[in-house]
Amino acid sequence: MNGKSNSLIHWFPGHMTKSLREMQANLPLADVVLYVLDARAPQSCFNPSFDEMVGDKPVVYVLNKADLVPSSAINLWKSKLSKGNKVAVAVNASSSGSTKILLPIIEKIAHEKLERYRAKGVKVALRGMVIGVPNSGKSTLINNFCAKAKTVTGNRPGVTRGKQWVRVNDYFELLDTPGTLYPKLSDQQAALHLAYIGSIKDGVTDIMAISVSLLKHLLNLAPNALKERYNIIPEKLKDPDIDGIENFSMDALEQKSIGEQMLECVAVCRGLVQRGGVADIEKAAVAVLDDFRKGRLGKIILD
Repeated sequence: MNGKSNSLIHWFPGHMTKSLREMQANLPLADVVLYVLDARAPQSCFNPSFDEMVGDKPVVYVLNKADLVPSSAINLWKSKLSKGNKVAVAVNASSSGSTKILLPIIEKIAHEKLERYRAKGVKVALRGMVIGVPNSGKSTLINNFCAKAKTVTGNRPGVTRGKQWVRVNDYFELLDTPGTLYPKLSDQQAALHLAYIGSIKDGVTDIMAISVSLLKHLLNLAPNALKERYNIIPEKLKDPDIDGIENFSMDALEQKSIGEQMLECVAVCRGLVQRGGVADIEKAAVAVLDDFRKGRLGKIILD
């Protein structure tokens, strides 16, 4: 497979450095942080740069796209993350009205500020800063809060640029921030998970390599989904095993890798066939990522 290798994924555009500085400068203005995590890969979505900035400030972890993950896994992550002044909540931000459950939770963990002002007879608006990796659904979350599109959204990383304060109601404002990755993606497994869910731009990775990596991961994680969707049957895949020089032969060299075999299954099942009946594995690779990201392979959690 030609193209960019997925052995090392590094993507940190220049605007992200500026974004981190702006977030750090504006964080003191926020009473609470809404930390948006893609529920399919919550651990991989944690950004050490965010954790350092947030410190002891109250945090609502928003496990977004929860409809794409088994409820048992969601409950485990909610329990794991809800400690002290940090609370985890599962939502599907693209579903109308799903953010209504967040307001009372935000008021609860920011009660100290509210009580101080109420004691003075002053009604004050709470301010929340929304943070998260690219394509985690931050802007969609804010639009859901506001019941109309007040920020720019898109199903691709890097859409939001710059500072945007948005008034939700008379007593609550939100600051949208651009999706930002950790400058050093030293955990390549986490980087792969971010690539699978679309938090790393497809254009900076080898799509076929990423797709094959995902398929191999799903062979163990969700084999039935691969069988039902693409007729990929693990026991029928043949390992060419041409690593050792003693095994070298032209016959072995012509055998297809497991990745190519799986992509051919995808191409045939999706009707992605070129003239002469040749499977279009490049289009198949794109189709696999699209199917996973849109939940067509069922409810799956990577972390």
